Amino acid sequence: MSLNIGVHIGSMTHSMEELLKVYRMADEAGLYWVSVSDHFYANPLVDPKQREIPCHEGVATMAAVAAVTKNVRVGCMMFCTLFRSPGLLAKSAVTMDHISGGRVELGLGAGWFEEEFQEFGYGFPPPKERMDQFEEALQIIRSLFDDPVTNFKGEYYDIQGAVCSPKPLQSKLRIWVGGRGPKRTPRIAAQYADGFNVPYLDPPDYHERLETLDAACEKLGRDPKTLTKTINLHFLMGDGEAAAQRGRERYAALPDTHRSGGLLGLPAEAMDRIGEYERLGIDGLNIAFRPPVDWDSYQSFLENVAPVFMK
Repeated sequence: MSLNIGVHIGSMTHSMEELLKVYRMADEAGLYWVSVSDHFYANPLVDPKQREIPCHEGVATMAAVAAVTKNVRVGCMMFCTLFRSPGLLAKSAVTMDHISGGRVELGLGAGWFEEEFQEFGYGFPPPKERMDQFEEALQIIRSLFDDPVTNFKGEYYDIQGAVCSPKPLQSKLRIWVGGRGPKRTPRIAAQYADGFNVPYLDPPDYHERLETLDAACEKLGRDPKTLTKTINLHFLMGDGEAAAQRGRERYAALPDTHRSGGLLGLPAEAMDRIGEYERLGIDGLNIAFRPPVDWDSYQSFLENVAPVFMK
């Protein structure tokens, strides 16, 4: 078996020059996927002063990535559907698809980062309300991509006679659903999505999530094999023992909510870890960066680790 190997940046707090360098290196190395994240603050927010750390907006950054890469698929894990109207987000995605020459995939979620919701004026609805609104937005965006005219009336959105033109450049712009929610998120993915991504779970917990996803697919009469399954893992591998130790220390300093799935140690250890996920039957795996970037270790991954698993 082989995997679609990708690169994700989990906190858009690098300089724009560094961000684009990470993505260009992935593209030049022949990786399958790159993605941005959608946050207004550095995360995890463990210190109030982190609000002052520069953090780039996701749609604009993704458009830049679409413009400066040539072959790699370009996505987001995940755009918060409560931050933008579904019509605006659909139009943005289609525009980026044309910028990229048909390489965009759209990741969507309900959001979780309370401080950015509250402080940027979105409130912070309870989980059920966020998920209900997310589910409505998914249906609208899919319709805008595929249908000549979109009509939708729900509790949160009323879209009547909307025409999305141009349509995506590719024949189908794939939609991803992602998050760590153990029940409703897999069900929504099974019902509406083309791909399902989970961040930062160790192999046993991720296996449980895949079982939940498969059960949801079967309940809906969907073949689970028609849904692409991927995971994001913290990239803290080192190209030598000193770099590997720095990665272990960074991992240990993460809050419990983020310290579960990561690539640690030397390249051989990272390969062993990827192999554990590969044996679960996943389709892809993305390494996830937070600053600073260890460029030597990243280059080592691109040259020595990723090719072992790439399709």
